[in-house]
Amino acid sequence: MTPGHLLLIAAVAMFFGLLGGRGAPRLWLTAMLVGGIAALLAAIQVFVSGAQWDWRSEFSVCGEPLHLRLDAMSAVFIALLGALGGAGSVYSCEYWSDKAHPRSARAGRMWWSAQLLSLGLVLLSSNGLHFLIAWELYAVSSYFLITLDRQKREVRAAGWLYLAASHVAGLFLFAFFAMLAGRTGGWDLGPMRDHAELAPLFWLALFGFGIKAGMFPLHVWLPSAHANAPSHVSAIMSGVSIKVGIYGLVRFSGWLVVPAAAGWVVAVLGVISAVLGVAFALGQHDLKRLLAYHSIENIGIILIGLGFAMIAAGHGNAAWGRLALAGALLHVWNHGLFKSLLFLGAGSVVHATGTREMSLLGGLWRAMPWTAGLFALGAAAICGLPPLNGFVSEWLVYLGLFDSLIAHSAAARAAVPAVVLLAMTGALALACFIKACGVVFLGAARTNASARAHECGPMMRGPMLALAGSCVAIGLAPLVFWPAVARAASAWNPAWAGLEAPPSLGTIGVANVALTVIAIAAVSLLWRRTRKNGLRRALTWDCGYAAPSARMQYTAGSFAGIITEWFAWILRPLRHRQIPDGAFPADASFEEHTPETVLEQLIEPAGAGALQVAMVARRLQHGRLQAYLLYIVLGLAALAAVVLFGGGR
Repeated sequence: MTPGHLLLIAAVAMFFGLLGGRGAPRLWLTAMLVGGIAALLAAIQVFVSGAQWDWRSEFSVCGEPLHLRLDAMSAVFIALLGALGGAGSVYSCEYWSDKAHPRSARAGRMWWSAQLLSLGLVLLSSNGLHFLIAWELYAVSSYFLITLDRQKREVRAAGWLYLAASHVAGLFLFAFFAMLAGRTGGWDLGPMRDHAELAPLFWLALFGFGIKAGMFPLHVWLPSAHANAPSHVSAIMSGVSIKVGIYGLVRFSGWLVVPAAAGWVVAVLGVISAVLGVAFALGQHDLKRLLAYHSIENIGIILIGLGFAMIAAGHGNAAWGRLALAGALLHVWNHGLFKSLLFLGAGSVVHATGTREMSLLGGLWRAMPWTAGLFALGAAAICGLPPLNGFVSEWLVYLGLFDSLIAHSAAARAAVPAVVLLAMTGALALACFIKACGVVFLGAARTNASARAHECGPMMRGPMLALAGSCVAIGLAPLVFWPAVARAASAWNPAWAGLEAPPSLGTIGVANVALTVIAIAAVSLLWRRTRKNGLRRALTWDCGYAAPSARMQYTAGSFAGIITEWFAWILRPLRHRQIPDGAFPADASFEEHTPETVLEQLIEPAGAGALQVAMVARRLQHGRLQAYLLYIVLGLAALAAVVLFGGGR
């Protein structure tokens, strides 16, 4: 069966899922699973065979024949879409069920199907006009998924912000594709490396796709959208949707000639996104908002790899650029897997307690051991710790940067700060997830809601186990997944065909297997001794307090207080405090909130200023014909003055 047949099965299944989502949940779930598996198999077949599927229709859609293409590059993202789409579909049946959400569950299933269909069309489309149509359909379906719980004001605000950002991105992409079509004579897309005059168009693509990817400082929509959407929607948005922005950047930086400075700009933006993304995550008290900012961090890691690959391609196709690109492409998969796992774990917490506020949680590992364990595994993966998948892809990026230093290349000076800041990002991510896991799952319950928490059911637990298993599999057997990454790298740059795996990749796999065996043996030995000798329970060290309480535990703010002070210049935390007064103070309080600095302190004031200018201009429109004639005369006089004095010069 060819990739085309498998994609046809996937499309038909998704379409039936769209029709059955309204009143047939079982039919919908079956269709989603069939479609996801078919899409995944189509991508695997492209990876194995090395061939690409290219199809043109004999009929027209909006005046253009439909042109779809599945090569190794688009297969990377189609595989992720199929895997996470299926996992999210199963998870949603319990998390967002008809019984718990009778007003929105049916609509949620329909919009979920529409989003997966439109995402697939974006990734397969090889026609600029159809790409834009699919892009808008995907943006609209995502808006309705984000606002499923639209009774809440903050959810509606998050949805409108997402929609506004998506349309701004769409305007830049419309300009990009329209100018591309105008200069090439058609909407058809493909390799255009012999058209050097198209290079300036890359900046339009960078801005449009950068907004969708959540690249700092174009990320303003991302934290609120991911935090307020249902958790399975957050998972697909972080795992796949923002990767569509990465897909656009990777695809068109490979198909088009790019400006000489493009790689440097992308690499710098990647470093900024990685460092500031994790800095903002440290300042969050909302569990899902914390995870949202880590999406920005990991997008930064991917952009670092892509940026250095672009630099290498512009300087003789240096071998270190191939490793950087391979690490970036593998991190697309890895981030999709462990970030979806983390969002589904956060959804399990919200489902059991009804809150995302970390300082209202605590002690959940007793009631939710599966969720706690799987969330901890995802946290270790996102921090780049062995033996999990995040370590492998970040190591490849590091390896590319190190090799550029050894080669004394043009990128060597930029590689040094990139390595240092990337290492700092990993350390800060570790501190952030120690905070999240410690405050949410360890210690004592802070509220009755967390004390009465319960473990999620099998429909929610199963997808989390599957994603966790995938994180382990890539970490233990990276060489198995290398051919897919290598084929995608050669699709980006044909000069890099036949990319061989670095020798250290096999060593990493063996070391990860050995580390896993040692860890399992140590845990088994500890468990046996505990069962044999019994477990003695005692109070946690109480710091000298006679009657310790849950209020004496570290909160999300106090745990990371010292580190967030390092970034106070950009975080701009807002503090409200009531200092205790007197020998026996009755009241004292301290509250800290980290705003979205770019949105609240840059974009919103600028928008307010523009609105005031518009209101002043509106006063000129009062319907008096005499005044309009005066405006015309004054305009003509000003134009005459400009022409007169300009001509005199």
